[in-house]
Amino acid sequence: MTLPASTRRCILVIDDDPGVLGIMDEKLSDQGYTVLLAQSGAAALEVVSHTEPDLILVDALMPGMTGWDVCKKLHRRRQTATAPIIFMTGLTETEHVLRAFEAGAVDYVTKPLRLEEVLARVNVHLEVSARIRATHGALDDVGRYFLALNRKGDIVWATPHAARLLENIPPALLAGLSIPTPLPEPGRVLLRHLADEDELSLIFVGATGNGIGEDERLLRVTTQPRQPERILQDRLGLSAREAEVLLWISRGKTSRDIADILAVSPRTVDKHMEQIYNKTGLSTRAAAAATASRLLQEGQGGP
Repeated sequence: MTLPASTRRCILVIDDDPGVLGIMDEKLSDQGYTVLLAQSGAAALEVVSHTEPDLILVDALMPGMTGWDVCKKLHRRRQTATAPIIFMTGLTETEHVLRAFEAGAVDYVTKPLRLEEVLARVNVHLEVSARIRATHGALDDVGRYFLALNRKGDIVWATPHAARLLENIPPALLAGLSIPTPLPEPGRVLLRHLADEDELSLIFVGATGNGIGEDERLLRVTTQPRQPERILQDRLGLSAREAEVLLWISRGKTSRDIADILAVSPRTVDKHMEQIYNKTGLSTRAAAAATASRLLQEGQGGP
């Protein structure tokens, strides 16, 4: 029975041998899968830039970009990081098999291909992947947005909503995210980023592994409306305390009021005001209050 297009799972086959591509296209299509074909690593990367396959079969030995190279690149992409990858190889030595798993493969099949075995492995890994996605979706449904990094800082997996939130963070920031050893205390904020009207935070949760070398670092993504003082700090280049002082000034508070609120002396508040004037070029309290009010209105989506 042919499955509806909306429910058919998509499989990408990467092999430089047209004969293998033809056979796999026929057999997988007969099983109700949508099949995408690529005759090189470069072609495969072009395909996944437009489509997100549910599973990928890749030949190990190809001219130019090898299967190991392709696997590593696919795992660095957020959109394909969780797609199961099965290697197709005539190399059965332990070192080659280990190299496949180190590159991110979940399984391998040997050439010449035994098609019934390939189909069985494809079905098993698709079912496991579907269960994992369902679990990730359930976490999203209760407002728990998680992702996992490997020891190199690459994203191993992310729940769907976490992946969407990560799209608001510049790739350069994520690429530079490293988790120190020894591992930080759970709850530590590793990264904050202001995106549009929200502040995103990546919070360390813990690590999974065998107790000797943790394989995955689990992080939680949280989002909250941008705090007013953070808007002022970001837009005017102020320190956190200077931004707090300016926020209260914009709300009509006197230096003594602000001193009581922040539990500091009025003289300390006046010193912060001097720094605010120096950094912003403003010369009066009224100008500072007006500027702060305007920036807060803009930053929080006002007219």
